[in-house]
Amino acid sequence: MKTASSTTSSTDMMPFSGEVIAHTKLWLERAVIGLNLCPFAKAVFIKDQIRYVVSSAQTPEELLVDLMAELELLQQADPEAIDTTLLIHPDALRDFLDYNDFLDVADAAVEELELDGEIQVASFHPEYQFAGTDIDDISNYTNRAPYPTLHLLREISVERAVDAFPEAAQIFDKNMRTLQQLGLDGWRKLLGEGDQQKQS
Repeated sequence: MKTASSTTSSTDMMPFSGEVIAHTKLWLERAVIGLNLCPFAKAVFIKDQIRYVVSSAQTPEELLVDLMAELELLQQADPEAIDTTLLIHPDALRDFLDYNDFLDVADAAVEELELDGEIQVASFHPEYQFAGTDIDDISNYTNRAPYPTLHLLREISVERAVDAFPEAAQIFDKNMRTLQQLGLDGWRKLLGEGDQQKQS
């Protein structure tokens, strides 16, 4: 499948990569698209224009190498084939504060490759926490993914999506209301986390 790939050639990593991608797709389907947290996600998901990359990086330095490679690949790729990339890194930057610090490195990489204004990096993490919120505040779940993930987006696609959605500025407030109505137990049930805990 052209959109599912890994930056590692290790055969031991491949089954794990498939599991990570499947888990990420489930989150996209049920939460991001199912709850309409991002009105722009459904189209690229249905058209199979998302590139899923599972990085074997263990350190920020290794992850940076993978990030720069994926930034260049996205910039050169046909948008009809790859509109956006999810760089998933299960073993690197598990601590959210470390991950948050790395976002400055990611932005610097975009500038170094002279892709600022062309590609931007969005952030998702299983422990994502907005400033001033409690760790279990439901609002944090708008940016919580199953694994630490860097989302590489084409600026032109973002602009086109915003133009097509006149109430884009209200998305955050709408998402807060959606998650508050759902609640933490509802979120866990949505993603089948309770069932996974019973099986473990």
